[in-house]
This record gives sequence, structure tokens and C-alpha cells, in this order.
Amino acid sequence: MDKSIKFNPVKFAVSILITEGAGGIGSVFTFGAIPTWYATLARTPISPPNWLFAPMWVSLYFLIGVAFYYIWTKGLREDGNWLAATIFSVQLILNVLWSLIFFGLHSLLFGAIEIIFLWFFIAATIIEFHSIDKKAAYLLFPYLSWVSIATLLNIAILFANP
Repeated sequence: MDKSIKFNPVKFAVSILITEGAGGIGSVFTFGAIPTWYATLARTPISPPNWLFAPMWVSLYFLIGVAFYYIWTKGLREDGNWLAATIFSVQLILNVLWSLIFFGLHSLLFGAIEIIFLWFFIAATIIEFHSIDKKAAYLLFPYLSWVSIATLLNIAILFANP
């Protein structure tokens, strides 16, 4: 943790609970669809195995929560911090919405469109976080990488399942 800011266990726990909670909401749409609907789709050879999704997302949501914690401890009412927290919130909502659209509504096309917006909001979050706390920004790179892969897979699955 940053030595210049005293560790706040309540803010840390709330930050993790918010992000893992978003993951939990998304998993409501994902969990049942993976062994049923998703299993019936034609996928690419680079599609990750189904068992990888849960541990990957739990880990990513933890990193996302830690990143938010760093920003929150800098003060959300500071000049650029409010914008960063707002963009962060939008990307987290878009993250949940992608699960709803892709897995819940079984919409490959709208899932592909939505995940592109998600990717840009994650990138914007990284840019905003970087101006406040570089560690917070760096913690989001695995998330951006995974969503980049998910974006390519979503588009590939869209074309493989006309």
C-alpha cells in the first residue's frame, strides 16, 4: 500500500465488495448460460476453457477494487478524482451490462457493440487514474488485456454464429 496514505481497512473492504459485487451481479447472467447456451455456440480455437472464467474474473475484480481504493484514498472530491471515479463507475456498470446482454439476452451483436464501449471506458479509467495514482492505473492493465481478448472473442463468435 502507499506509504503516504494510511491504510483504511473499511475503504479497502468496501472497494473490494463493490467490484466483486458487480462481478456477482454479472455472474447471475453468466453462470447458467455457460454450460447451456454458450456451450452450443461455435467458438474459436483461442477461446479459453469455461473453467477459467470464474477464477480470472474474481482475480480481476479484486485488482479493480484495489485500484479504486487507491483513488478513493486520495479523496473523491479532489479536482480530477471525481471525474475518475465517475468514469470508473460507468465502466463497472458497462461490465455488468455486457454479461446481461451477451449471456443473459444471448445477443452476440449487441454484446460486441457494448464491449467496445466497455473497452474505451476502461482505457479512459486508466488514463484518469494514471493522473492521480500510477499504481491504480497499472492495476487495471490485466483487466484491459482480458477485456481486449473478450472483445475479439465476442466478435469472432458473432461471425462464427450467423
